[in-house]
Amino acid sequence: MNNAIYLEAERLRKKYNTRDPFELLEAANVVVDFTREFPKNGLKGFCTIINRTRYVVINARLCEEEQRVVAGHEAGHIILHMNDLKIGAFKDSDIYQAKSKKEREANFFSADFLISDDEVLDAMKACDANFFTVAHRSCSPAMLNGTQNMTWWMQGWSFPLLF
Repeated sequence: MNNAIYLEAERLRKKYNTRDPFELLEAANVVVDFTREFPKNGLKGFCTIINRTRYVVINARLCEEEQRVVAGHEAGHIILHMNDLKIGAFKDSDIYQAKSKKEREANFFSADFLISDDEVLDAMKACDANFFTVAHRSCSPAMLNGTQNMTWWMQGWSFPLLF
């Protein structure tokens, strides 16, 4: 995979001086709303365009950390897949099991925007291990099902490491 997604995430992070996906969405004039209409284990979020207004809707039943991940993921769709959004909404029930190219790209964007390389390296140092050892010890067992996506739970941090 080329690093175009990484470069775009870094460009936006520097332009807006933030790693907060909600601040990015606000700067991009995206309307963000939360709903309790979905069960906690149901739809995590979606993004769409209606009358030239871009919307992101996030499941309010998710914990704050997961809402940030979903916001970053939906921001990825808005930034990377604008033409596809004009056709219909991206609805995400399980962003961690991304099977399509566009879902993986939105995950890559979210990870690149939310997490600095230094944070990943610091997490590895905190565990005194290399990348693979930390990944093996720190992944949520649900994420070790053969997909490329992993969630790390380290020192109170929870963030998806998507590669």
